[in-house]
Amino acid sequence: MTALTRTSFDALLDRALRGGSGPDPADVRVAVAFRTQQAVRHDGRGTGYRNEVLSLRIGEAVGSCAVEPGALPEEALDDCVGADVAQLLQHPLLPVRVAALDAYLMHAGPHGGERVALPAGTSLAKSRARAKAVVDLLDVPEGSTVLVVGVVNSLLEALRSRGLRYVACDLKGGTTEWGEPVALDAFAAMEGCDALLVSGMTLGNGTFDALRERAGGRPLVMFAQTGSAILPHFLGHGVSAVCAEPYPFFWLDGGPGAVHRYRAGGAR
Repeated sequence: MTALTRTSFDALLDRALRGGSGPDPADVRVAVAFRTQQAVRHDGRGTGYRNEVLSLRIGEAVGSCAVEPGALPEEALDDCVGADVAQLLQHPLLPVRVAALDAYLMHAGPHGGERVALPAGTSLAKSRARAKAVVDLLDVPEGSTVLVVGVVNSLLEALRSRGLRYVACDLKGGTTEWGEPVALDAFAAMEGCDALLVSGMTLGNGTFDALRERAGGRPLVMFAQTGSAILPHFLGHGVSAVCAEPYPFFWLDGGPGAVHRYRAGGAR
């Protein structure tokens, strides 16, 4: 995957729209558009959650953007299927623009980086394997405090196992599996944290660029089902590392899978 130095998501999108990232997007069409609705409660866990993901397919590539359940209007799928990428990169809905750019960039250049295998197993076993692959990208000493934006209990568990403290933050609020309060305001919660572990969902809700800028040079690791092909382009530009997980995601199948890990200054 070729790195494109961009200052913002919109700038990266504009470059793609002008044909600077691959084939003319007006000549590339989305063959399949689908929405995945997911409800999860891993065996042995006391809490569960719901997800919804918009995915677009171009040839062999699938790009995705997670949204809050019920936030995506039904007609969005009709807008996407059969449309050319140039149209979708200008769609009024940000999640559509994110999914279209993700699919287009993956179509233009498949994932590289370090391929990490996820073994077959239960949903919880695969969640924990993915979490270890993500948390291992944090280059901080024991006792550091990590702001986690987009709460995934397996990630919090993996941080605990490394002796790292954390501040959990999610737009849903609530509590973690261990009864800890979940902050709603990531920018306020950032104070006092030594590093950030951030979901790719921040692309879809429009907060990614602001978080990247406010990180202030602290390690920023992205875990990305949303925008897995987008976020590696920000390595070295506010993003320290990315654990990219393109479709199909670990929770869709009990068989083996893989994630792709990228580090700033490494192979992309």
